[in-house]
Amino acid sequence: MNVRQLDISRRSIALAAALIGTVSLAIGAHAALNMRALDAAKAVSADQVTGSLGQTARLALVIGNGHYPDATAPLTQSINDARALSSSLRKNGFDVDMVEDASKDDMVRAVNRLKSRIKHDTVALLFFGGYGVQAGRESYMLPVDAVIWKESDVRRQGVSIEGVLDMMKEQGAKAKLVVVDASRRNPYERRFRSYSHGLAPIGTPDNALILSSASPGKVVDDGKGEHSTLVSELLTNLNAQGSAESVFNKTRVAISRASEGDQVPAVSSSLLEDVQFDQAGG
Repeated sequence: MNVRQLDISRRSIALAAALIGTVSLAIGAHAALNMRALDAAKAVSADQVTGSLGQTARLALVIGNGHYPDATAPLTQSINDARALSSSLRKNGFDVDMVEDASKDDMVRAVNRLKSRIKHDTVALLFFGGYGVQAGRESYMLPVDAVIWKESDVRRQGVSIEGVLDMMKEQGAKAKLVVVDASRRNPYERRFRSYSHGLAPIGTPDNALILSSASPGKVVDDGKGEHSTLVSELLTNLNAQGSAESVFNKTRVAISRASEGDQVPAVSSSLLEDVQFDQAGG
């Protein structure tokens, strides 16, 4: 091999070494970028998990029934109440499923939707505005398509409030909140051989809070306002914030005082922890 050939060979080796070094650097940089991207993805995933664990799910089923064929006039307040309460609950971080003038099938489907979404950290709330009837010591929410001629029809046509509470308990809801504005003189009672006015006492499972527009066995007349007395006062106290138990009790006291004892809402609580309506409070 002459000197010229030797020089060319050395240059080729140097070029090859430089190329290998460049490729190695590129591979190393790519690997580093991948590692950083993986670390970032893990961090985002951890943040998401932390956020989902740190924030309690808040679900509400709001039912406003106003147009009952057997009634002499529609319950316009029930629809207004459902809409206003839904808006207020959404502002407080609740994911609201609102149903208006619900048939029996509509109500069953809505309850099943709620059931499918309740987890062990869920605060679940039920509101019903419309006609309610007690039958067999149990209180039932009546759909607008209810056909009722006797007390046994109530059990078949209605949706049990206690049944919804039991479902919430079985699904493991963290807390169960119920607001029932249905202590009205219903249009079916004249058809029963025997009947009881108002609603029956609603059984309270563990960690539950229940607000009803009147004491058990009592009925109240709708006022002339846009909202029912119960929901009007409830909205005022919701806007003022506070714990759920405080909001319900303040609503009860305000209505009792304003009516001079003619309407005394019922509050039943078995809450084992503080439940706040505002999102920041948990």
